[in-house]
Amino acid sequence: MTQENGYNGWKNHATWNVALWLQNDEGLYNFVKEMSDYKTFRETMREVGQIETPDRVAYNDSSLDVERLDELILSIS
Repeated sequence: MTQENGYNGWKNHATWNVALWLQNDEGLYNFVKEMSDYKTFRETMREVGQIETPDRVAYNDSSLDVERLDELILSIS
């Protein structure tokens, strides 16, 4: 799919992949419950040495739709 059409309802593959892991990995899901926004999540993950999803999508990828990821985190917490 093109970026114009999105990817599985998300802006692009990178955003979809991060959202997928945040919602479907029990450990990350429970961790995200304590976060206030995506920036806090990303910085905390960097501090513990985790800079990408298990599928190798960087948490700081410039193409991520951070606004939608913020909405996702708020819906989880």
